[in-house]
Amino acid sequence: MTLSGFYLPFAEALDPQASVQMHRLVQALVADLLPGVTDLVPGYVNLYIEYDAEKVFRARVERWVERHLPRLPTLPQGREVEMPVRYDGPDLPWVAQETGLSVEEVVRLHSEPLYRVFATGFTPGFPFMGPLPERLRLPRRSTPRPLVPAHAVAIAGNQTGIYPLPSPGGWHLIGTALTQVYNPLRERVFLLEAGDQVRFVPTQGPTPEAPPVRPLLPGEPQHPVFRVEEPGLLDLVMDEGRRMAGRFGLAASGALDARSAGLANRLVGNPAQAPLLEFTLRGPVLSALEPVVVAFAGYGMLPLLNGEPVMGAQSFALRKGDVLSFRPTGEGVRGYLALAGGLESERFWGSASTDLKGLVGRALQAGDVLGVAEPRGARAGFSFAQPPLRPRRIRLLPGPQYSPGAMRALCAAPYELASGDRMGLRLQGLAVPGGELISEATPLGAVQMTPEGQPIVLLNDRGRIGGYTKPARVHPADLPWLAQLRPGQKVWFVASVT
Repeated sequence: MTLSGFYLPFAEALDPQASVQMHRLVQALVADLLPGVTDLVPGYVNLYIEYDAEKVFRARVERWVERHLPRLPTLPQGREVEMPVRYDGPDLPWVAQETGLSVEEVVRLHSEPLYRVFATGFTPGFPFMGPLPERLRLPRRSTPRPLVPAHAVAIAGNQTGIYPLPSPGGWHLIGTALTQVYNPLRERVFLLEAGDQVRFVPTQGPTPEAPPVRPLLPGEPQHPVFRVEEPGLLDLVMDEGRRMAGRFGLAASGALDARSAGLANRLVGNPAQAPLLEFTLRGPVLSALEPVVVAFAGYGMLPLLNGEPVMGAQSFALRKGDVLSFRPTGEGVRGYLALAGGLESERFWGSASTDLKGLVGRALQAGDVLGVAEPRGARAGFSFAQPPLRPRRIRLLPGPQYSPGAMRALCAAPYELASGDRMGLRLQGLAVPGGELISEATPLGAVQMTPEGQPIVLLNDRGRIGGYTKPARVHPADLPWLAQLRPGQKVWFVASVT
């Protein structure tokens, strides 16, 4: 799968009528989905259309869109929702000081309008609402907070929103919503959707509970084959990812090193979309409850069968009572274990992938029992050579806010990985021109620039909408290498046109 995409503009600034037209088009496209289109993510002023370039050409996608534009359906009237808010945010006094208002005036101005939900994204169910009263408009924080609490009500620029879940965030926190806007176990998973209208009501009351986790692994699998004796550092069920969920803010998720995951599945004869396990830095200890054929591919660790190493990317058989463990290698980060017949798992929004930020599924724990979805025989002994991990140049393609100066700066000197997770990689090095823009969809592999000028490469669990410039994006074929980068290692970027 090679994901690509393009933006379809509808306005240059917040425009309720243009937003209605955009969401009418989304409704029409979803009802007549073109094979190969993987997501539709509306922002404030544009629509991002994502597709698999291995299955459909951009010209075919554009013709599909143009065919629907002249005959858009009528949208149902959005709901009007009252949202109780306790105005107690840590940035409320600062907002009052910066705007020359009293705290009481900030609360009054923020709670007076009837806001339109222009889009949902960033994290699941995060409502992007506006327009904000002019006197309250302030730039985002120059450096996003590493963690914003769930239910925080915030403002930035011409917009206001509610953080459904704990997450990073660069908006100014002025209050706490007293109703959950996202709950993966609730019948109405997303309380607010694009087109709804919201009025904030100042009040007092307890903070809502954090949304619960939606489990995906069955408590009692039909065909158990493994018991988790000891968990690794981070063991997650993954498949090719969650599609057509970006307009609600759900992470695409899926294996970060899709190349290694696909290789592991092929070695045991599974289809590419079969669920498997992704390990990070240190794998688990698994005991076999029944005979099973598995395959391991990837980096960061070496599988041990009853203490003996299994070299290379290959399939191998376990008998009942065998123990599978993993020895860290110090090179690379992520490895993948596929079971012949696929891992048994429930699905949410069409995918078995774990989304820790969205509370969909969880990491493996001691005592978990894992099963195969379809028990079947498979031959052991198949193997493929994996290319060695070594310093390499990562190709960059022009991003949505491409500029020659930003591209030259990104390619002028190496960057060091400061920290990273499944959402993205924070790099340190030469500062690159960046800044804010009207919030829009964030493509996979986009190189996002915060105002302080340090790049963040956005990965599978990224927020689906963001408001920082993206002058470049990583070539899709090079994303698996970035998934194997360790903190402190360096990466060299090189400009590419294809």
